[in-house]
Amino acid sequence: MSNVTAQSLPINNSENAGSAETTPGHSVEIRWEIVARTAGLMPATILAGRLKAENIPVRAWQEGAGQALGLTVGLLGAGYVAVPEEYAKLAHKILEDENQAWEEEE
Repeated sequence: MSNVTAQSLPINNSENAGSAETTPGHSVEIRWEIVARTAGLMPATILAGRLKAENIPVRAWQEGAGQALGLTVGLLGAGYVAVPEEYAKLAHKILEDENQAWEEEE
Protein backbone atom coordinates (compact mmCIF):
# COMPACT_ATOMS: atom_id res chain seq x y z
CA MET A 1 0.00 0.00 0.00
CA SER A 2 2.27 2.83 1.15
CA ASN A 3 5.36 3.35 3.22
CA VAL A 4 5.73 5.41 6.36
CA THR A 5 8.99 6.25 8.10
CA ALA A 6 8.76 6.57 11.86
CA GLN A 7 11.19 7.50 14.57
CA SER A 8 13.79 4.96 15.49
CA LEU A 9 12.62 2.12 17.67
CA PRO A 10 14.65 -0.30 19.77
CA ILE A 11 13.89 -3.38 17.66
CA ASN A 12 16.65 -5.88 17.05
CA ASN A 13 17.37 -6.33 13.39
CA SER A 14 19.39 -9.43 12.46
CA GLU A 15 21.35 -7.44 9.86
CA ASN A 16 22.50 -4.95 12.51
CA ALA A 17 22.67 -7.41 15.38
CA GLY A 18 26.43 -7.07 15.88
CA SER A 19 26.36 -3.35 16.61
CA ALA A 20 23.07 -3.55 18.53
CA GLU A 21 24.45 -6.15 20.92
CA THR A 22 27.50 -4.08 21.82
CA THR A 23 25.85 -0.68 22.04
CA PRO A 24 23.32 -0.24 24.84
CA GLY A 25 20.27 1.73 23.77
CA HIS A 26 21.05 1.23 20.08
CA SER A 27 18.06 1.81 17.84
CA VAL A 28 17.41 1.09 14.20
CA GLU A 29 15.27 3.18 11.87
CA ILE A 30 12.18 1.19 10.89
CA ARG A 31 10.32 1.75 7.61
CA TRP A 32 6.62 1.05 8.19
CA GLU A 33 4.35 -0.19 5.42
CA ILE A 34 0.59 0.23 5.57
CA VAL A 35 -0.96 -3.21 5.06
CA ALA A 36 -4.62 -2.37 5.67
CA ARG A 37 -6.98 0.58 5.54
CA THR A 38 -10.29 0.27 7.39
CA ALA A 39 -13.43 2.25 8.13
CA GLY A 40 -12.46 3.65 11.52
CA LEU A 41 -10.03 2.82 14.29
CA MET A 42 -11.83 -0.18 15.81
CA PRO A 43 -11.47 -2.51 12.78
CA ALA A 44 -7.83 -1.39 12.41
CA THR A 45 -7.23 -2.26 16.06
CA ILE A 46 -8.77 -5.71 15.56
CA LEU A 47 -6.56 -6.41 12.54
CA ALA A 48 -3.54 -5.15 14.47
CA GLY A 49 -4.38 -7.55 17.29
CA ARG A 50 -4.50 -10.43 14.83
CA LEU A 51 -1.05 -9.55 13.51
CA LYS A 52 0.30 -9.03 17.03
CA ALA A 53 -0.89 -12.55 17.89
CA GLU A 54 1.51 -13.75 15.16
CA ASN A 55 4.38 -11.80 16.83
CA ILE A 56 4.44 -9.14 14.12
CA PRO A 57 5.24 -5.60 15.33
CA VAL A 58 2.22 -3.54 14.36
CA ARG A 59 0.69 -0.08 14.70
CA ALA A 60 -2.92 0.97 14.24
CA TRP A 61 -4.07 4.58 14.07
CA GLN A 62 -6.63 7.01 12.75
CA GLU A 63 -6.06 10.60 11.75
CA GLY A 64 -6.31 12.76 14.88
CA ALA A 65 -9.07 15.04 13.60
CA GLY A 66 -11.18 12.08 12.51
CA GLN A 67 -10.73 10.38 15.84
CA ALA A 68 -11.61 13.54 17.76
CA LEU A 69 -14.78 14.01 15.71
CA GLY A 70 -15.72 10.32 15.80
CA LEU A 71 -15.63 9.95 12.02
CA THR A 72 -15.63 6.50 10.41
CA VAL A 73 -15.94 7.48 6.73
CA GLY A 74 -13.80 9.50 4.36
CA LEU A 75 -10.11 10.29 4.62
CA LEU A 76 -10.30 11.46 8.23
CA GLY A 77 -12.34 8.43 9.27
CA ALA A 78 -9.98 5.81 7.84
CA GLY A 79 -8.03 3.57 10.18
CA TYR A 80 -4.59 2.32 9.20
CA VAL A 81 -2.58 -0.77 10.08
CA ALA A 82 1.18 -0.68 9.48
CA VAL A 83 4.00 -3.16 10.01
CA PRO A 84 7.77 -2.90 9.47
CA GLU A 85 8.40 -3.46 5.77
CA GLU A 86 10.25 -6.76 6.36
CA TYR A 87 6.99 -8.17 7.81
CA ALA A 88 4.71 -6.78 5.07
CA LYS A 89 4.48 -9.94 2.94
CA LEU A 90 3.71 -12.10 5.97
CA ALA A 91 1.13 -9.60 7.23
CA HIS A 92 -0.59 -9.46 3.83
CA LYS A 93 -0.71 -13.29 3.76
CA ILE A 94 -2.20 -13.51 7.26
CA LEU A 95 -4.82 -10.84 6.53
CA GLU A 96 -5.69 -12.50 3.20
CA ASP A 97 -6.13 -15.89 4.91
CA GLU A 98 -8.28 -14.24 7.59
CA ASN A 99 -10.44 -12.59 4.94
CA GLN A 100 -10.92 -15.92 3.12
CA ALA A 101 -11.93 -17.61 6.37
CA TRP A 102 -14.58 -14.93 6.99
CA GLU A 103 -15.91 -15.28 3.44
CA GLU A 104 -16.19 -19.07 3.82
CA GLU A 105 -18.22 -18.68 7.02
CA GLU A 106 -20.75 -16.42 5.26
